[in-house]
Amino acid sequence: MSSTKERVGCVVLPGDVLTCGSELPEGKRDKLICGPGLRRDVDDVVVCKSGILRHKEPNLYWVDSQQTRYVPAKGEGVIGIVTAKSGDVFKVDIGGSELATLSYLAFEGATKRNRPNVQVGDLVYSQLIIANKDMEPELVCIDSCGRANGMGVFGAGGLLFKVSLGLVRKLLLPQSEVIQDLDSMFPFEMVVGMNGRIWVKSRSTQQTLIVANLLESCEHMTTAQRRDVLRRLSQNCL
Repeated sequence: MSSTKERVGCVVLPGDVLTCGSELPEGKRDKLICGPGLRRDVDDVVVCKSGILRHKEPNLYWVDSQQTRYVPAKGEGVIGIVTAKSGDVFKVDIGGSELATLSYLAFEGATKRNRPNVQVGDLVYSQLIIANKDMEPELVCIDSCGRANGMGVFGAGGLLFKVSLGLVRKLLLPQSEVIQDLDSMFPFEMVVGMNGRIWVKSRSTQQTLIVANLLESCEHMTTAQRRDVLRRLSQNCL
């Protein structure tokens, strides 16, 4: 078994064992974070799905793949579609194997008398606080301080579409080249969920469709190809 540092950037398969934990000092082994595609087993990390092993400080490892099926994970921000109201909770489709629940009290400023205005069909950006195979997923639209912090109902006049989870991780990078290139062409709003859903809105319906099509296409382009397409498209639009 090779060391984890040698495996980073290489293809891994389900069942592979990584020595991430044993490489860390004794007092820092609890700080190891397993992202999507990995499972912690004492000092080792077991690969759960095939892909390319990635690493990012601080001590975060995950498997980068092009899967389209979403498996809910605690703490991830997702875009959901409200499908029904059941008692004091909303049922939300987040693209997983089952619907998630969202309490009407899980909104900023919500009380029993001041209920949020949420309708069936609304889009909500929320965070998973419960996500395991034995319980149905649970969402909230507030952070630990009770603030919305960008979460809640949104989506009027925009376009929602689905992409691979690999593209989502590229778009969520702090300095995403894809976002920077698109932003230099059209001003637009965008919400990205870790469940593979993206919502975009630009100044017109035509520009919104252009941005959505470019985002879907750029996953299979190199940086040079993407910038060439944007340059030619910009010339035609001006």
